[in-house]
Amino acid sequence: MNSAKRTLYIAAWLLFPLCPYASADWAQSTDALVVRPMPGNRQIQVQNPPTFSWARYSTNPSSYTLEIRSGTTVVRTYTSLRNWYLPSETLPAGVYTWRVRPTNGTLWSDDRSFEINASSKPFVLPENAVLRANVLKRPRPRGLSSALPIASAWTPAMKAERGNALLGLTNEVLRQTTAVALPADANWPLVASKVMTAAYAAQMTSIRSLISLNARQLEASALLYRLTGDQRFLTEALRRGDALAALNPDGPTSYANQVQGSRAIALTMSKAIDSLASSLDGQRRTAWLQTVKVRTDVIYQELLGTTGGIEQLPFDASTATNIGFLAGISALALGDIPEATTWFDFSVRYFASSLMVWSGPEGGYSDGTAYAEYAVDYSLQVWQPLLQATGINLFEKPWSVGLARFFMEFVPPGAKTHLFGDGQETEPLYRLLKAYVSRFATPEAAWYVNSISSNEDMLTLLQAPYPLPVTTVTEAPRPPANAALFPSIGWSAMHSNLADPGRTSVYFKSTPYGSFSHSHGNQNSFVLTSAGVPLLIETGWYDWYGSPMTTSWYRQTKSANSITFDNGVGQMIDGYRETLVRNGSITSFATTPALDYVAGNATAAYGGALSSAVRQLWYLRSSDAVLVRDKLSSPTARVFEWNFHSAAPILVDANGNVSVVNQGRSVCLKPLADAGLRFERRTGPPPKPGSYEDHGAFVRTTSAANAEFLVLLDVGCKNLPVTVTPNSTGKQVTIGTQVVTVTN
Repeated sequence: MNSAKRTLYIAAWLLFPLCPYASADWAQSTDALVVRPMPGNRQIQVQNPPTFSWARYSTNPSSYTLEIRSGTTVVRTYTSLRNWYLPSETLPAGVYTWRVRPTNGTLWSDDRSFEINASSKPFVLPENAVLRANVLKRPRPRGLSSALPIASAWTPAMKAERGNALLGLTNEVLRQTTAVALPADANWPLVASKVMTAAYAAQMTSIRSLISLNARQLEASALLYRLTGDQRFLTEALRRGDALAALNPDGPTSYANQVQGSRAIALTMSKAIDSLASSLDGQRRTAWLQTVKVRTDVIYQELLGTTGGIEQLPFDASTATNIGFLAGISALALGDIPEATTWFDFSVRYFASSLMVWSGPEGGYSDGTAYAEYAVDYSLQVWQPLLQATGINLFEKPWSVGLARFFMEFVPPGAKTHLFGDGQETEPLYRLLKAYVSRFATPEAAWYVNSISSNEDMLTLLQAPYPLPVTTVTEAPRPPANAALFPSIGWSAMHSNLADPGRTSVYFKSTPYGSFSHSHGNQNSFVLTSAGVPLLIETGWYDWYGSPMTTSWYRQTKSANSITFDNGVGQMIDGYRETLVRNGSITSFATTPALDYVAGNATAAYGGALSSAVRQLWYLRSSDAVLVRDKLSSPTARVFEWNFHSAAPILVDANGNVSVVNQGRSVCLKPLADAGLRFERRTGPPPKPGSYEDHGAFVRTTSAANAEFLVLLDVGCKNLPVTVTPNSTGKQVTIGTQVVTVTN
């Protein structure tokens, strides 16, 4: 998160002080930003034991008492110093009720129930003292796998799996020794201000880019020296580490100015110190450790917070990542930096125990697949050394398995762009996605990895557990289901045949996260691709956070395949915590071999301007067509608009038929029962250089308080025969040989 964005977040937070608790159930805050109590609603827990969380009590007590009952019998009682708790033991199968109170008080929270059954996967963490003791027993380098010895001792199997990565990384480091400049504070003279400018945004990008290149060069050089003993790599590692240590932690690369750059310096230098071990002289080691200490303590202080910190206010893109960095750094720095013990106890168990804030237990990532990709980049940087140092395997968490499936469904092999959120227009980095998914030993992971031609990033592969889990799969590779719902983030995917590179894919979004963080005002929107080629898309591009283009177009509803009214008025995207409640939800989902169905309700996203905004979408797999129905109502009369966008020209023939043809793939858009509807061309800002965008809308010709759209998307422009037959409850739509019943 850049400094201007952080300023906006802090300012928004100050404008809305934490709301008072509205009832005796103090564990449930009325503030959308406060952590939600979990588990509840008698949900079956995917992880055993589950993590318990609750809003802080108003007096901020020094400890809480957590009580778990089976029926009327108290089966567990725990004391927690924080507003969450992860037991260090599993629970037997059964239905449980839990409640919590301040230890020095008598007011219990409401009872909440949950269930443990045979599907609940054990994930047990020892207590902090045991974890720390285990880390300190590990010889340096504690962050690297002991199963992968120095390169000269590799077996033929090791060489077959990682020999090319070793050679490739060697060539990269030697090339980058002269190609990548050393960083210097003088390179970045601009000073942050309250208003973000394009020039300062460009400087932030420059810092992030150069620090990233130097950090990678340092980490790779230190690793290669460890694996080969080649003096050239030690020399390069020392040169890069000294340059990073020389940067002023209060200067342009400070945490306040450049979060990503500062934390990258701290993590990479802690890795290099660990890898180089006794090869660092005492004076240099002291200087490097001081850099790690100063830059990491800033992260810790922010996460600790003065008004609740991450444990009370978890919904922040930066802190949700920083807690992982703190955990990884502290595990490597234990025994070297006195403060690392405090960092470790604060971060490691919390990081390992909590579900990702951007989704529920099934995995997924509400901020979009581009930011999910960034998240797995950070995860690989942190999870692998954390596994070796502590024994905590975060790849085994149910959420982590679900995230791998999320990529299979929403960034299948051959997808040319990301989806839904900042960075949606960018091309996926399959080397990172392949790296992440290869850490899972499932037939679905094997299918995904085998279907991607690009190689995993060489640095992550050389630090990976040996052998790669995906190589141990004995079953035949197979894709996951052709349709999937991720309910906690409100996303669904529907594919003609996921195993077929020529597949049709329909993606739908209506999320309870609203337009918060890096999400957009695109509830009830969809994207359509064919053979990975974008046909109906979301438009605009991410030049920098808060830019005029991102606020006036990119994050607006009118830039997506969504409903607007009165010439482009759409969903509410202004504010901070408000965007979490101006949201959507998927209300129904079903899949069969011939037909998939999803429905979303985006009424709340319009902030009261509409009294109903419901979209239904059917994917007719047998006909390879999509039927979209919108039913809308408003307290006042509106002119409603059905927006759509393409990555190629929108074509309109002499008969008014509308189509899009892109790279040999096509879709024809046909409004059904289209009386009182016209097609209009729309305009948007200039697209990203090197890309093309076109914009259109089906518009109601009269203003009304209620409206309905029924639009057929004929993939491949097959000229499917269509009939619409009204009946007493709505209408029957026959498309080819398939029938869809649309109720009023």
